[in-house]
Amino acid sequence: MVSANREMAVYCFDTLVAHYNSVQAPPPAFEEGQHPLFVTWKKAVNGGEPRLRGCIGTLEARCLINGFKDYALTSALRDRRFPPIQAKELPYLECTVSVLTNYESALHYLDWEIGKHGLIIEFTDPDYSTRCSATYLPEVAAHEGSDLQSIASWYLLLDLCTLIVASSLKLMPKSEISSILHPGRHCDDHVTKFEHIIL
Repeated sequence: MVSANREMAVYCFDTLVAHYNSVQAPPPAFEEGQHPLFVTWKKAVNGGEPRLRGCIGTLEARCLINGFKDYALTSALRDRRFPPIQAKELPYLECTVSVLTNYESALHYLDWEIGKHGLIIEFTDPDYSTRCSATYLPEVAAHEGSDLQSIASWYLLLDLCTLIVASSLKLMPKSEISSILHPGRHCDDHVTKFEHIIL
């Protein structure tokens, strides 16, 4: 099993810098493998707490080199929640890479441990047969607090509202919605690179 490492985060930085300079990124210094992965960018200004600037990944197993290359740029430039990261922000960025492992079905939405498991919510829109999903990485829950019920309830409510609005579930009685949800859990291995020296 491949573990997240500093070189993966460096490669994401190198990929973003290369994008701004319109050049190829140097080859990565980590082993290839196939895993689901996420790339998270945060920005710290004036010594403050780093704030999210982009986080996108995939629950499908990807070749790590191409996956990190793709999602370094996707999370930096195409996370619809934020304006694209600009080159002038590079000195203030930190990058966290996550390699997801150990997928398993959960018995219910509280069947996971804070700091150990991430949570996956999936359902199929009954009218359009489209698959909707969302995931919460283990480090997000660990950062948000220690009460499993509160964390799970908050994130489920927030994300289900988003997913439901985008689907025909908004027309279903609430009592029927839980019958089509499929909770799952996963572990991840992650590493954060706090600075990147641009030569």
